[in-house]
Amino acid sequence: MLKSIATNTVLFLISIAVALGAGELVLRLKNRSMQNYDIEMWRYARELKTLSPDPALGHEHQPSMSAVLQSVSIRTNRFGLRGDEVAPERGERRRILFLGSSITLGWGVNEQDTVVARLQKKFRDQNADVEVLNAGIGNYNAPRYVRLFMTRLQALKPTDIVVQYFLRDAESLHSDEGNIVLRNSELAVTLWIALSQAMRNTGEDALLKHYQVVYDPKSPGFNEMKVALKELSDYALKNNIRVYLTMTPDVHDLAKYRFDFIHDTMKGISKDLNFEYVDLLPSMKDLAPATLWAMPGDPHPNALGHQRMADAIFPVLWRDQPAR
Repeated sequence: MLKSIATNTVLFLISIAVALGAGELVLRLKNRSMQNYDIEMWRYARELKTLSPDPALGHEHQPSMSAVLQSVSIRTNRFGLRGDEVAPERGERRRILFLGSSITLGWGVNEQDTVVARLQKKFRDQNADVEVLNAGIGNYNAPRYVRLFMTRLQALKPTDIVVQYFLRDAESLHSDEGNIVLRNSELAVTLWIALSQAMRNTGEDALLKHYQVVYDPKSPGFNEMKVALKELSDYALKNNIRVYLTMTPDVHDLAKYRFDFIHDTMKGISKDLNFEYVDLLPSMKDLAPATLWAMPGDPHPNALGHQRMADAIFPVLWRDQPAR
């Protein structure tokens, strides 16, 4: 009797293991198309990110690495920035450093089509001695990208810093190493995402309420964002660095945009901190949201969105270009 129970238990466990293995294999074959946004973000965390020794950062880009994610090649230089290696420093060269999250990185966008690369080309077309650098990292907020600059990137000695701000940059983020199963199994992460989405209210009204809470003056994340930007402002003032804050809109619904209150808030904060404020909403408002998405299900701005952003930012940066 006991032997029979043991045999049945072993067979049951073997069946479960085979079924899970088959499910994992099927998902990996299916996701080879790179059209699953969540899985591609999971692969990004595995292939290009690394846990940071600084808990406040959570993670960083691995330097001098490359990966094809969502059918787009992303490469990092020795500083962990997307793109070419940083040119040797020259005193007369203007160096513009972009700080931000996955939008700045250019998730889903070829390197030459990102806002940073487009701005580099615009300066080059004017024969201007300017270098534009991309320090965007996915799943960063304002405290993280400011700390990245203060602890890792000061050596770049930028003459200008562009904070490419997005609505989520005032959300509190916490370091999470995850677990060994979620780090290594597409099946496990797919099930986890499905469960999380089922438990989460993601409608437009819910998103509006979420951001109303985030931008409440008493919200911890809101105040952490203000402290971080103030730190950047103080550093910039002491080191004669110009700072611009470009307000990037949420592109789910541009015709009936519901987040103007955040734009107004950040405009006020920029004024208090002596940042030059650039609102990018007008540059996209005439477009249907779907025409701006990197792919269905992924509302990161695509190449067209990056083009519109570059066209809006360049005149502001050019006004501060030293006379030749």
